Amino acid sequence: MSIPAERFALKNGLTVILVEDHAVPRVHLGLRVRTGSAFETPGRTGFAHLFEHLMFEGSKNVPEGKFDEWLEAAGGTNNAWTSEDATYYYEEVPQNALELMLFLESDRLGFFSDTLSADLVDGQRDVVKNERRQSYENRPYGMASLAAPALLWPKGHPYSWPVIGSMDDLSAATVDDVGAFFKAHYAPENCILVLVGDFKASTARALIQKWFNDVPSRGGRPAPLPAPVTLRGEKRAIFEDDVELPRLTITWPSAPIYAVDDAPLDLLSSVLAGGESSRLVKRLVHELSLAQSVTASQGSRERASEYSIDVVAFPGTKLTDIIRVVDEELSRIKREGPTGAELDRAKTVLATDMVRSLDSLSGKASRVAAWAMLTGDADYAEKDLTRYRQASVDDVKGAAARTLGPGRLVVSVVPFGHVDLAVKNKVLPSFGGAR
Repeated sequence: MSIPAERFALKNGLTVILVEDHAVPRVHLGLRVRTGSAFETPGRTGFAHLFEHLMFEGSKNVPEGKFDEWLEAAGGTNNAWTSEDATYYYEEVPQNALELMLFLESDRLGFFSDTLSADLVDGQRDVVKNERRQSYENRPYGMASLAAPALLWPKGHPYSWPVIGSMDDLSAATVDDVGAFFKAHYAPENCILVLVGDFKASTARALIQKWFNDVPSRGGRPAPLPAPVTLRGEKRAIFEDDVELPRLTITWPSAPIYAVDDAPLDLLSSVLAGGESSRLVKRLVHELSLAQSVTASQGSRERASEYSIDVVAFPGTKLTDIIRVVDEELSRIKREGPTGAELDRAKTVLATDMVRSLDSLSGKASRVAAWAMLTGDADYAEKDLTRYRQASVDDVKGAAARTLGPGRLVVSVVPFGHVDLAVKNKVLPSFGGAR
């Protein structure tokens, strides 16, 4: 599988990748910025996500509110997301609105800070605070999700605070703080611009040079260094919440993205909880009727990753009964590995998901931007698939043995007044590995 692409760099350091796709008369733009919550510092958390909101609020040549208005009037859509490692902005328009989209994106990347004001920061600060309340504080299981990073990672680790930040840090952020964050991270050298869709590469290249060449260079940021962590012993936490269904989440620090164990752990997730015939779903949901749902995932990141198993139990179920079954299956997989049939099915599922994601302009742009930033190779599709195709039963077995050890975080979320359903607390462990 190959994704033919033209790659070039502007004089200011912006990396540009063009992928022609003439299936539909539309063009999708993705701008991946190497900054996320892991680039923040304690006491100044939530800035990356706050910036995601601010960047839609106008720039030097785009009045407040006009970014969305002009795009929508042209038949376009736009949005963004922020993670620990990156912030990603994306728009999609009919092919005749390509230049408008490039103008809008270039103006905010180059000249957003020209319009930055205390009123603008205050307004979006309130929006983000409200999002935190709605998405976490007032949502079932939300407070446990906010607390989990600090429980899993040692103090000061880049992943030890939530992406959305803390209320105190958001309240304390000044316009000068926000301006400094923009200048430090929103540099063209720190970005990858991907254009996918119905255009001629020569035309797109000329338009990108027209609109992005004057974006000032600000100095790039190096790729983050790995920050592996191991937990010495099991750490447990209990949260009472306004929920009916107890939930158990078990998490281990795991291998960074594209490390040797990363792909085998993805495959393990499918073996354990990828469908009705997977091991944990079969036992917990169908045979024992203890759980309503089970998921497993390798949350791949640049510095280190998280391997998680999440089980939503039926009302009144003791989570100790669930963790006992989970541990039985984990011991078995570490001892025997998956069967050949299980592994083949997992490979098919993951390959199908990747290929399907490349069917849309948005999926292709997102994948290409990530591959380019994380591996240096925009046409990484075949190499990425090869990681899974070449993984053996022993690779999955070994990754499980190396990752799913006694050093883990066990979080119980139970209905108010039903701590008896939780996996009982015990002494907290110390951290090992890089800080």
